[in-house]
Amino acid sequence: MDSTLKWFKSSYSGNDDSACVEVALTPATIHIRDSKNRDGARLSVPATTWTEFVRFATHTA
Repeated sequence: MDSTLKWFKSSYSGNDDSACVEVALTPATIHIRDSKNRDGARLSVPATTWTEFVRFATHTA
């Protein structure tokens, strides 16, 4: 696993690591992992895809 990535959680997350995801940003890619299993599987998506996901997830109808 790449130890150079700087991982962080949302400011909306609690301090107890339950049910959270962490993200690490690079210029072209967003890396996503489960905060409860930091050595487990990771998902990497293009930055543009992450932007569209966040836009969708924060949209209120």
